[in-house]
Amino acid sequence: MKRLLLPPVVWFASVGAMVILQRTWPVAAVPAEVRVLAWMAGGMLVLVGIAMAQWHAGLFKRIGTNINTFGEPGMLTTAGLFAYTRNPMYLGMLLALAGVALALGALSPWLLVLLFFVLAQWWYIPLEERKLAARFGQRYVDYCRDVRRWV
Repeated sequence: MKRLLLPPVVWFASVGAMVILQRTWPVAAVPAEVRVLAWMAGGMLVLVGIAMAQWHAGLFKRIGTNINTFGEPGMLTTAGLFAYTRNPMYLGMLLALAGVALALGALSPWLLVLLFFVLAQWWYIPLEERKLAARFGQRYVDYCRDVRRWV
């Protein structure tokens, strides 16, 4: 069951649900004259968000630490954007979802962006933070003091 709840799986499911919502319940659709602009801006956000998440997933692989949300942390890293945000992968996924919502051009897909944020903020991240605090103690407490959860 935990495999189905991994953040990337939830991210892809969210994109699918966003498309379905936009097609079946397009609340406050973007006017036709700005649709192309919304699509291009959304596409840029998707690219930036995916690049951010993938860059840090690759960093985890290079340094040999666990990326699985439900697994035990291997290393505490402050490299890359971890120097500025404790959660660059979640931030990247959230930016990419926001880009999809913007590109779809309706208000209803934003419900899934909000849902992903709620899951990350109140479930995924606290779970990971508890494990990191248990594993790294004061080092992690100091890191949390110096680096914000999001930005």
